[in-house]
Amino acid sequence: MKRITALLAIFTFTFCIFSPLPASPQEKPVTCNWEVYFSPHGGCTEAIIKELNKAKNTILVQAYSFTSAPIAKALLDVHKRGVKVEVILDKSQRTQKYSSATFLFNAGIPKNRC
Repeated sequence: MKRITALLAIFTFTFCIFSPLPASPQEKPVTCNWEVYFSPHGGCTEAIIKELNKAKNTILVQAYSFTSAPIAKALLDVHKRGVKVEVILDKSQRTQKYSSATFLFNAGIPKNRC
């Protein structure tokens, strides 16, 4: 069950990053190329970090649980570049002693718990 939740969280994370909307109704929708990765050891983390490093305006993260130190570091690096980063997590993350979510919050990245 944890693996399914993690994959759903990655999908949600990926969807928020890679789904640009047209600026106006007259503008053509942006087409996207899709790539599929498997976890663990399937290149998911590296692919997410690669795309995070391309961000220019905003990154929105929604996850039940967030424990990836490499992704947390990439989010911090992007935040330091001036990109707006926000993280929404499940309230169960409050009981975690120190997680990637805590790392981001301590670095000044807004974190919301639902």
